[in-house]
Amino acid sequence: MKTSSEPRHDWHIRPAQPSDAGPICRMIAELAEFEHLTHLMEVTPETLASHLFGATPAAEALVAEDRTRDILIGYALFFSTFSTFLGRPGLWLEDLYISPEYRAQGIGRALLTAYIKLAQERGCGRCEWSVLDWNKNAIALYRASGAEILSDWRIVRMDSEGIGRYLEGKS
Repeated sequence: MKTSSEPRHDWHIRPAQPSDAGPICRMIAELAEFEHLTHLMEVTPETLASHLFGATPAAEALVAEDRTRDILIGYALFFSTFSTFLGRPGLWLEDLYISPEYRAQGIGRALLTAYIKLAQERGCGRCEWSVLDWNKNAIALYRASGAEILSDWRIVRMDSEGIGRYLEGKS
């Protein structure tokens, strides 16, 4: 029996499974809209499933599920990295997303905690992620979690078109 001092959650965190690809894709679309990046979205449930659950998974995901409605309400998608300086693996958190109506209930912190626990269990030397400079709520969560926001590092990206141009010697 729960007492009034025990937290009561109608949601839980679990590893993603193949049937979650569609709902995760829906939330990725919501995230793309939130970040004003819908023009970059190409993922489909089928491509996501192949990369999360195929023969050689490129990434993993944890999901937050509303127990009363039996729907996914958040996810954390991450993949392995390696630090040459540490000589140890790491985890890169690509996305941490909570559906708007479920925010400010501790779900984001719970997903972040589950991700960080996995990194520790796997002997990772670090876990890392990026945050948009205008996403004040996420920045506050990460700072409150004790994470360091690096100001002297920049993300470098080459998209598929850039890769093609570079390999053709046109860069």
